[in-house]
Amino acid sequence: ACVSLASAQQDPAPAEPQGTYDPERRVNLAQPDFTLAALPTSLRVPTFKSAFRVTHRFGRSLGAGDFGDLIENAFGLDSGAMIGLEYRFGLVKGGQVGVHRTSNRTIELFGEYDLRLATAEHPLGITALATIEGTNNFRDIYSPALGAIVTYQMGDRGAFYVEPIWGHNVNLLPSTFTTLDEDTLMVGLGARVRIRPTVYLVGEVTPRVAGYDRGTHQASVAIEKRAGGHSFQLNFSKGFGTTMAQIARGGTSASDWYLGFNISRKFF
Repeated sequence: ACVSLASAQQDPAPAEPQGTYDPERRVNLAQPDFTLAALPTSLRVPTFKSAFRVTHRFGRSLGAGDFGDLIENAFGLDSGAMIGLEYRFGLVKGGQVGVHRTSNRTIELFGEYDLRLATAEHPLGITALATIEGTNNFRDIYSPALGAIVTYQMGDRGAFYVEPIWGHNVNLLPSTFTTLDEDTLMVGLGARVRIRPTVYLVGEVTPRVAGYDRGTHQASVAIEKRAGGHSFQLNFSKGFGTTMAQIARGGTSASDWYLGFNISRKFF
């Protein structure tokens, strides 16, 4: 009996059958989420898996009034907000689709496909991006966008992003009242850096380099906590945009910053 027990203790545990575990379901420490604050990242959704995200941007500028007003308004928490709900699905290996709806009744449909996957061994990645959104619950003004997400992954410490994106029909003002361009070319720049095992600093800015550029360029800074399949982000942004056309329309002014948060949940 002792010999049998000793043999059992020395025998290795049964190996997991080949093909039963998808390595894409592991946490990507460099890219733990599918967006920065508003800009997309190149993180994959495993095939036939999904993820959900809530975005929230409070409507009171942190610079409005004096400090006493800000405290009385709970740093903007008492004000209204632009809220977004998003669902994305891994349609094929390296390809994902999704829908994002904001509380001003804008609906965005989007898709991403990896042309080159960023890994620790091969840190440079390229992902194609295509979106189309419509106001009034996708019944009125339609704004498509095409672009790329160029990723440089720094091992497990974080990632940098350069995202050239062309947006069409982003000017919501009637042509009889404005001479501004209808299209814009913007270049999103962003980074996420892991400062603790599950804590990240995030930053992004999206300058419009050609075409429509009314208002200020949207930018955000954030701190983020990862907990299992959840990510919790507290952010400060120069605008409310969470869709491509909303980002292309820019923020309100260079001095306005708005408190907000993102919450995401992976279902894998």
